[in-house]
Formats: sequence, C-alpha cells, structure tokens
Amino acid sequence: MPQHIGIAACSAEGAALCYRTICVEGAQLLGAHAHPEVSMHTPSLAEYMERIYRADWPGVGEMMLASARKLASMGADFLICPDNTLHQALPYVLPRSPLPWLHIAEVVAAEAAARGYRRVGLTGTRWLMEGPVYAKELLRPTAAEREEINRIIMDELVCGQFKPAAVAYFQRVFDRMKDAGCDAVALGCTEIPLLMNDANSPLPTLDSTRLLARAALRRAVG
Repeated sequence: MPQHIGIAACSAEGAALCYRTICVEGAQLLGAHAHPEVSMHTPSLAEYMERIYRADWPGVGEMMLASARKLASMGADFLICPDNTLHQALPYVLPRSPLPWLHIAEVVAAEAAARGYRRVGLTGTRWLMEGPVYAKELLRPTAAEREEINRIIMDELVCGQFKPAAVAYFQRVFDRMKDAGCDAVALGCTEIPLLMNDANSPLPTLDSTRLLARAALRRAVG
C-alpha cells in the first residue's frame, strides 16, 4: 500500500496545485485514477501572515506543528508543506514533529543538479528571497524587484489573480537573470507556477510546487 501523504498547507492556490498534482500524476505510478491517500490541513493564511510580518518564526513553527499533529492523527505517514516561505520555521518544527517532512528547497536543488544547471535564479516572497531556506549561491532579484514580486504574490497570486502585467514583470526579471548568467530560475513561491512556466519564461523553470508533489509521490510509492 502507498504511504499516506499529509499536506500542511498555508496559502490556498499553491496547496491546491500541489494536491491536484499528487492526485492526477499518481495514476502514472499506480494505474488509472489511482493515487496515494492524501490529507490536508489548512489554517487561516491571516494567522500565518500575522506571525510572518513580525518575524515570529517560532510562532510559525507552532502553527506547522499543530497541522502536523492533526495530520498524524488522520493517519499520515509523512508531511509536505507546499509553501516555500514557511520552511524558514522548519528548524523549530523538526525536533518536535510527530512525522518526517520532505524539504521543498532540497527537492528543487536535487532537480537543478539532475538537470545540470549551474547558475539558478530565485523568486518568491521577500521573506524567502532574503532568508536562509535556499542556498546563498542562488541569484536573488534586486531590492526593488523583490518588493514588486512580493506585492504580486501577496496582493494577486495568493488571491487567485493572474494578470498579464504580472507575467510581463516576471519576464523582465528573468531576462535580467539570464543576462547575469543564470541558466534556470526557481519558482520559489508555490503560486508562481500558476503564472509562469517554461512556455512563457525566458529561462527554464524549476517548479517548486509540482517538484514537491512528485517527490511526495515517489516517497509514497517507495
């Protein structure tokens, strides 16, 4: 029997994409219409943001642990979090977690290495781009770019708004990263893949949401 996947969710759009990917692509490994058992717990995004805005990462960790305990009680065997930013709190979570976690940045790094990328750009919320979740070697956007990308994510993408102007802005940032020597870009917010992909990006993309979902599928089926 495949293992039971627990999803500790934060924002709805990214979590929904991760969930859909697991359910749809499970058939490739398990047969028509089949996928591992999946449970998801989603606190209010406002409660997470209240803590993130004041840099209360231990408090974020407590919320993640609350989700972990609920998912463990549902029978989950391991956990994933389809939110890159929340991984900044994972060091507060792992020592007390009832279940093991897959780490989204490790999954993305493994894919970048497998595909031979040597210089990767990073996009995501400003907390992610300025934080320690991803390796410091990844190229970050400029300060002004970080602010606009964060605005697009928090004011538009997490609200299910995907605008042509946002696509154009990301394309300009990716073009600059390409000129700076990047050979790929990590979509380090789980909503960005709903806006950007290999078809409209000047650089090959590393889709953190789907990569995490696929890693969870591989673990679940052994």
